[in-house]
Amino acid sequence: MYLHLGGDTVIRKDEIVGIFDLENSTISVRTREFLTEAEKNGKIVNVSAELPKSFVVCQEQGVTRIYICQLLPGTLIKRASQMMGEAERKE
Repeated sequence: MYLHLGGDTVIRKDEIVGIFDLENSTISVRTREFLTEAEKNGKIVNVSAELPKSFVVCQEQGVTRIYICQLLPGTLIKRASQMMGEAERKE
């Protein structure tokens, strides 16, 4: 199953490590350091030119990638859970 993050970006749901609120989580110094280090190492993918509201941490074939997204974390989580419901109905 895949999760649409916006724009032309779709990720595999089984590669998602976590979905985070950008505003609330960047209060933490450790989160800011994590994101800064990821950006230095080219692991950040900005999905939209709009104001970012969330970031999604993925583990893609052993490589960590962080997607910066304009959608609220709740919206992404809702999309992911709706997809799970659809998959269960198909089985």
